[in-house]
Order: sequence, then structure tokens, then C-alpha cells
Amino acid sequence: MEAILLVWGVRDEVLRKIPVEGSWLYGEYDFIAKVEFEDEAEMESFERFLRSLINGNTYKLLPVIASSSQ
Repeated sequence: MEAILLVWGVRDEVLRKIPVEGSWLYGEYDFIAKVEFEDEAEMESFERFLRSLINGNTYKLLPVIASSSQ
């Protein structure tokens, strides 16, 4: 399972503590990363960690939905 992580309104010291590799941005968002999870439970656990680290909901974790057409 893959997701895109967007973070905004967070100080640099907090961004450095996010345990994923990503890109720092300057604009509407402060940080963007592609994150991979084994399953939905792991993604939910990561979200709980983010909420406690960031101390709020100034992030979006958007699951990547893949589809195929025939």
C-alpha cells in the first residue's frame, strides 16, 4: 500500500523527526513524501504517530489507488 504524505504549517525541527525520506517544499506545503506500508493497520499506526509528533492535523496522508482498465 502506497500513500503520499503532505505536511504544512510545521517547524523544521518537527519535519526532521518524520521517519521517511521526502522533499522539503517552500509554498503551500512544507514537506512531501511517498510512503509505503505493509497494510492498512501500519498506515493507521503511522498516522497516530504523525498526529502526536505534529501535535495536530496539519498533514494529509493520501492513499494511492491503482486501477487497471481492460
